[in-house]
Amino acid sequence: MLEIVNGIVNNYIIRVSFFSWLTAQVLKTIINFYLTKNLKLERMVGAGGMPSSHTALVIAMTIATGKLCGVESPSFAISIIFAAVVMYDAMGVRRAAGEQAKILNQIVDMWLEKAHFDEQKMPQVKQLKEMLGHTPLEVVGGIIVGIIVASIM
Repeated sequence: MLEIVNGIVNNYIIRVSFFSWLTAQVLKTIINFYLTKNLKLERMVGAGGMPSSHTALVIAMTIATGKLCGVESPSFAISIIFAAVVMYDAMGVRRAAGEQAKILNQIVDMWLEKAHFDEQKMPQVKQLKEMLGHTPLEVVGGIIVGIIVASIM
């Protein structure tokens, strides 16, 4: 078991990818704090925001794979295709889901304001997560983080 853990910890591609993700999450938390003047530690693990940590992770993985295996290797080809899918999904499906969540939250808030509920019988309504996907600029931010981290490691 120790061999497996050791192998994972010493795996260059995993190490570079994880450090790139961590760097993006820290930057995301700092940027969010700067913009809102409110420290939200859930930004360290949450989706959405600037820069895209998913993008940083897959770009760093792709660069590390290219460095280790060569850009003509099947591993590099798989990683670059995987990175493209992740970035497309972040800007498309997940972003659309976040936009829908915003609208649904607004509808629920309006409904609750207009309805007259007994305070003790009021339904428990959980807000949907709105920060799911990324704008193209947030994805570009993730690309830059991934390239920098992979280049210096």
